[in-house]
Amino acid sequence: MTTLLVIDIGNTNVSLGVFEYHGEGDAERHALAHHWRISTHREQTSDELSLTLGGLFDQAGQHRRDITDVIISSVVPPMLPIWERVSTKLFERSPLIVGPGIRTGMPVRYENPREVGADRIVNAVAAFEMFGGPVIAVDFGTATTFDCVSPDGEYLGGVIFPGIHTSLEALFARAAMLHRVEIARPKTVIGKTTTTAIQSGLLFGFAGVVDSLVERIREELGANSRVVATGGLAHRVGGESRTIERVEPFLTLEGLRIIFDKNRPAAENSRKETSG
Repeated sequence: MTTLLVIDIGNTNVSLGVFEYHGEGDAERHALAHHWRISTHREQTSDELSLTLGGLFDQAGQHRRDITDVIISSVVPPMLPIWERVSTKLFERSPLIVGPGIRTGMPVRYENPREVGADRIVNAVAAFEMFGGPVIAVDFGTATTFDCVSPDGEYLGGVIFPGIHTSLEALFARAAMLHRVEIARPKTVIGKTTTTAIQSGLLFGFAGVVDSLVERIREELGANSRVVATGGLAHRVGGESRTIERVEPFLTLEGLRIIFDKNRPAAENSRKETSG
């Protein structure tokens, strides 16, 4: 049985998931058995990360010896070799890396494909698999990204906008009279306190940005473009947006699984080489 560990290394958090495969051939099915999110700390060593991941596995009752394959995407280059060592130490597996040379099934029409973050391609692959094209994947992370896929399944590019937490931290750093607030829905758009005024600006403001950008993107991509959102605050912003149709919290993890499936023979050869 295939048991796949997927790892997405972001600037703020690392998202991980374990997919269990059952059956064979056309009858094969998969399920996300476990998922975690941990903070990205660039100073951590592979030993520290191994202890953290081992603890998560123990808490979830997931045996590390059951992991047959690992796939990683990263937008933090210094962290990639560290996580590769974690894979080798804990699972005795060389991971597949989302990057040049890996099969995604999606032509990239960016002027310089190497500039595109791995997570953006992963999200685009998952969105197209779920909805077909044209489709827009919105990811609320350190940056808010909009990734656009054509009706023929081509990655066309997108939009990058500051993330909600990034904007919030910049506001507090620059404005001495303002304080940190919980990102929550205020009762009214017109804030009666500094806290509710900030909350209104963040939640309704970002929902407005999303709707405005989606409308402009649709003018170029097609009025029938579907919109799917992911990321930590996707549910909150999605609830206020007119254009977000569906929130998929595990979109990136699903995208990693899909890309793994497209590279299954290479993964199996790597597994044999490692065990040999």
